[in-house]
Amino acid sequence: MSADLWQRGCERLAAELPEQQFNTWIRPLPAADVTDQGISGAVASLRVPNRFKLDWIRNQYAGRIEAVLSELAGKPVRLDLMLAPRDNPAPISGFRSDGPVPIVRALGPARSAGGADVATLGAPAVTVPRSPSAANAALPRHRLNPALTFGSLVAGRANQMARTAALHVAGAPGQMYNPLFIYGGVGLGKTHLVHAVGNALLADRSDARVLYLHAEQFITDVVKNYQRKTFDELKAKYHSLDLLLIDDVQFFAGKERTQEEFFNAFEALLAKRAHIIMTSDTYPKGLVDIDERLTSRFDAGLTVAIEPPELEMRVAILMRKSDAEGTAMPEDVAFFVAKNVRANVRELEGALRKILAYSRFSHKDINIQLAREALKDLLSIQNRQVGVENIQKTVADFYKIKVADMYSKKRPASIARPRQIAMYLAKEMTQKSLPEIGELFGGRDHTTVLHAVRKIAGERQKNTELNQQLHVLEQTLKG
Repeated sequence: MSADLWQRGCERLAAELPEQQFNTWIRPLPAADVTDQGISGAVASLRVPNRFKLDWIRNQYAGRIEAVLSELAGKPVRLDLMLAPRDNPAPISGFRSDGPVPIVRALGPARSAGGADVATLGAPAVTVPRSPSAANAALPRHRLNPALTFGSLVAGRANQMARTAALHVAGAPGQMYNPLFIYGGVGLGKTHLVHAVGNALLADRSDARVLYLHAEQFITDVVKNYQRKTFDELKAKYHSLDLLLIDDVQFFAGKERTQEEFFNAFEALLAKRAHIIMTSDTYPKGLVDIDERLTSRFDAGLTVAIEPPELEMRVAILMRKSDAEGTAMPEDVAFFVAKNVRANVRELEGALRKILAYSRFSHKDINIQLAREALKDLLSIQNRQVGVENIQKTVADFYKIKVADMYSKKRPASIARPRQIAMYLAKEMTQKSLPEIGELFGGRDHTTVLHAVRKIAGERQKNTELNQQLHVLEQTLKG
């Protein structure tokens, strides 16, 4: 009865849920064990392989599953979710469009019931072979930094989409968003995010074959194997992975043999439902000197951007990293630094180190005056480099309009749009107030500037092309 009820329930859910959702979250589940409790109803006990999937199914699907099972059983059915025990092979009922198909696979080891959620992992990740015989197989060293986890990543609007996608991959590798392509400027947290996925997967499946590397390391491997004529070794190393994490794929530009080998590895991994996560400084179509068949595959999964962190996120990063150093940073100091250091997380960390060192060496408490003294060189350089006039000229050149159009009363879209973008960048990259910016744009009212800032900020979240243009302008202005 229990298997039949669960099977019929899955068939109903397959018809009601979007195909991608069903195939990712419901289809791989083991058959629930349904216990009849007489007139009081029944309990469907469902074992889930890891904590992330358990929490996700409980929050997103448990109510719907209970409703479907209750309707089919003709009485209340309560869903009891629990973690599957480690190394416990379980039969899994799979479903295709033409009906249920029995599938059997071994569940990877899951965390104990008291284990950490995937978003708060902090334990070192270790690759452990499944059996003594597997120990002889040359599993690649994963090269992951165990400190870079979802728990140690400060979340905010700037990395929201990328973090959410990475969490999905960590919970269901080989399913959604494959490949996952993350792009953005230097020091924004791309590397942290890919390490977090690798560490999360290894925490769930210690025998998973995971490898993180920089694109230059892959290039080096290709060169070595080309010299030695040992391409079988290269294929054995990369084609057998469960998860490949590769940073800065823009370094493949102009390297034809490297691109050929990466294409082969890419195809082999996708064919075996392994997952690939890549990072770059630009979106796939913006990559230069890289074969189109590669860039089209990069863009075939999900492409997400990581933006420079917003003010509140910068403050949170400073305060968390300061606490990690054993020194609490006053909130007003964190806001002062965050307002003046806008580029990326790496620059924030550098500013923090300067302030902490200055405080220790001078034996003074941390306050705004001390921060100003510690960062005087950085603030001086910043003030010289980024001014409203510089922004106006850079934006005008980029969009091929006259600088004078920034101050004029002309309102055609070809001029008004770049002017709004320049106002947005002036607000984001300088210390000028809205009225001051308005004055520098031909004496416009501060409400006009505010409208432009809000409009461009909102569109940036939705428009990939605009986001990329702003990214290029920001990097140009930062020198």
